Amino acid sequence: MKIEILAFGIAKDIVKGRSLSLDLPSGTNVGGLKAELCGRFPNFEKLKSMAIAVNEEYQTDDFSLSEKDEVVIIPPVSGG
Repeated sequence: MKIEILAFGIAKDIVKGRSLSLDLPSGTNVGGLKAELCGRFPNFEKLKSMAIAVNEEYQTDDFSLSEKDEVVIIPPVSGG
């Protein structure tokens, strides 16, 4: 299945763009997506945390993805 991903903050820098398209096996979950991202972009492993939102809701690693889902990478945010 083809997944379209939007990236913000440092995640946008890591993937070198605001969006990314990945072909993943059907039934892949958020945890599998994170593993795929870390495999393709090792700098993701250096982040203290990385949240994934699917269809505007934060999801856990066991949430199954579907081809039409809107997936967003939300990197850690720091402020002062």
